[in-house]
Amino acid sequence: MAAESQNGSYSFKEAGVLGDIQIADDVIAIIAGLAATEVEGVAKMYGNITNELVSKLGMKNLSKGVKVSVSPEDVKVDLSIELKYGYSVIDVSSKVQEKVKQAIETMTGLTVSQVRVRIAGVAIAKEEKA
Repeated sequence: MAAESQNGSYSFKEAGVLGDIQIADDVIAIIAGLAATEVEGVAKMYGNITNELVSKLGMKNLSKGVKVSVSPEDVKVDLSIELKYGYSVIDVSSKVQEKVKQAIETMTGLTVSQVRVRIAGVAIAKEEKA
């Protein structure tokens, strides 16, 4: 399968197929964000101030806290997450890396060469009032 870049998306060409398949970079970022939040110990994705304002206005951004770099050879992903208090940073980060790599490769057929995880905060559960 050959890939080529076109305006923030990649087009895949395969002999004998009826047409081109295009995957937008945002789709890959959404896959990565959803996979990361499925890992036990991840409180949420942690975006920049613009993403935080957008989400407060009611517009949900599923790729918040995710930066994706796609080339014809590979995909590189940078994630910013908020960790739940009491979980191991190393264990959760490793699981996030594995889950994100597996999800992108399974769903798109692209090769993921790097998944960088940045712990941007810790979520502390609020105590319930009796």
